[in-house]
Amino acid sequence: MMMNEEVPIQLPSNSNLVSVIIVSYNTKPQLTHCLECLKESLHEVIVVDNHSTDGSPEMVLSKFPNVKLIQLNENQGFGRANNHGIELATNDLILFLNSDAYAKPGAIERLAVTMQNMNVVACGGKLLNPDGSLQESVTRGLSLWFVLLEQLLLEPMFRKIGLGYWITQQLQNKPESSVRQVMGACLMTRKSLGEQFDPRFFLYCEDTELCYRLISHGEIHYVPEAEFIHELGASSTNERWKSVIRYNKGKELYFRIHFGKITSALCWLINKVGALLRVVISLPLAPLKTEHKAKLAIFWKVLWS
Repeated sequence: MMMNEEVPIQLPSNSNLVSVIIVSYNTKPQLTHCLECLKESLHEVIVVDNHSTDGSPEMVLSKFPNVKLIQLNENQGFGRANNHGIELATNDLILFLNSDAYAKPGAIERLAVTMQNMNVVACGGKLLNPDGSLQESVTRGLSLWFVLLEQLLLEPMFRKIGLGYWITQQLQNKPESSVRQVMGACLMTRKSLGEQFDPRFFLYCEDTELCYRLISHGEIHYVPEAEFIHELGASSTNERWKSVIRYNKGKELYFRIHFGKITSALCWLINKVGALLRVVISLPLAPLKTEHKAKLAIFWKVLWS
């Protein structure tokens, strides 16, 4: 019986040193774990705090004195906060890493090896749920068709036959693949490209928009040998309806920027149809289960926002 071999840790040379940028907003326990995983690293670590009130900045200052800390006086959103980190970064290789994403040994180094290929302008690793199961993190290019599948609850069915928006499962038996997009929870790129997150996005779809621009410079690769544990959404669990609205608005803004106002309006309409569908499904079930009552409340607010 063969044993699974660990990915060998490749110590970075000076040219492979990475500036790891972590945006945090009231995720003190997760941020602590994230930084613990990077404690023995030679890489530069930058934490950009979005005006947290849970003691996150104080924790960084006391426990991780080698970490560079930027404290913002308001929550500026994910993309704008990352841009502050880019300005402070001293290395060309930059890894955008969520505060609830934990690098396994050698994962960052493996991504840096991929970036030695100058045709590769960005890459991302394999994201795993805390229980070790695979987390979706690689997609096709965003289109109205995929928004429609999502809002009509059909995307999982199309994914099973290889025609969905998410394609992570299809790539697991390949050491590395060229893709359209990897998630911003774990995204490595180059500072020298000059591309930053669009500040018009507050949260959600800013990574989709960034990858759309990055791919014009070269290839984006998915590297499943570089593994990260991702808790997923640690800073956006409260007021779920606001998160859904921000996600929908992110998609609409993406289409308006790159495909025009009509496409954006169609995306808005599809999003509203999706909210209405979920209200219709949850309405008769709400008296039976608390979870359906909660969904009804969420999507009623989304529908009329």
